[in-house]
Amino acid sequence: MQTRTLGDNGLRTSALGLGCMGMSALYGETDRAESVATIHAALDAGVTLLDTGDFYGMGHNELLINEALRTAPAAHREQALTSVKFGALRTVDGRFIGYDGRPEAVQNFAAYSLQRLGTDHIDVYRIARLDPAVPIEETVGAIADLVQAGHVRHIGLSEVGADTIRKAASVAPISDLQIEYSLLSRDIEEQILPVCRELGIGVTAYGVLSRGLISGNWSRERQLSQGDFRSMSPRFSGDNLDRNLALVEALRDVAESKGVTVAQTAVAWVLSRGEDIVPLVGARTRERLAESLSALDVTLDAHDLDAIERAVPAGSAAGDRYPAAQMAHLDSEK
Repeated sequence: MQTRTLGDNGLRTSALGLGCMGMSALYGETDRAESVATIHAALDAGVTLLDTGDFYGMGHNELLINEALRTAPAAHREQALTSVKFGALRTVDGRFIGYDGRPEAVQNFAAYSLQRLGTDHIDVYRIARLDPAVPIEETVGAIADLVQAGHVRHIGLSEVGADTIRKAASVAPISDLQIEYSLLSRDIEEQILPVCRELGIGVTAYGVLSRGLISGNWSRERQLSQGDFRSMSPRFSGDNLDRNLALVEALRDVAESKGVTVAQTAVAWVLSRGEDIVPLVGARTRERLAESLSALDVTLDAHDLDAIERAVPAGSAAGDRYPAAQMAHLDSEK
């Protein structure tokens, strides 16, 4: 397994991480046994970074990772790194109702995550979205206290803009920013990515397949199960979907010319953006995981990158990446 370093603080991970959210929530029905088997397969392949959130399935995802690590070989368990997001407030019926970044809340969220994960430390800890009522300096300062106490190893950020990144970095060393980055979501290239590189902060890129939209397997006829986030996503709706699927078909031509899949091409493109970027693949099955891992063997030369740029130009995606209400919570989009 290839490795990469996130930030200037010594956080070394596998070149690809596993995003575990879909194993518990937001993408329809889940299969616990297959989820555990997929995590085991990832660890066996050398994947070390497991990304989760304490609000994924209201703790379900952390407990799932706990089970997978407990039942994995000791060597794999010892190499695994947990990346945890916190702060999202939810109702009994699953609605999101805000974020809490108060120092007292940080301590509380961490205590529950440590218990559910069955560990004495979290490797990377970050608030999922900026709490507009609490300065980021206070939230990061509270995480820094957890680092000092040995409960957290590294401090991360999630979906924040350039100004917030600078404020956070003024308080404590930041290892990485987790943010959506894919062929369909490239806004970070203008300001956010340059600031991260200036400050020595790595990037863990989620949504590299745009929630399956650019996996090469999506079609207009696909029926979504109840509760699937994509049924409310602008990019999967109406004319937007038709326009985005046309981009996928253009990308398919590039992929087939290289003898690889659309998904492998999309993941390889994110990998090509820099050694300081670690894509998170949201595979929920061993089959999809194997396909994504094979992207590590795909080399994109200048000709390939030009062809990809022509197929999916920057800014060509139709529709926002979240519904309007959720876009309002993204400091990275302001």
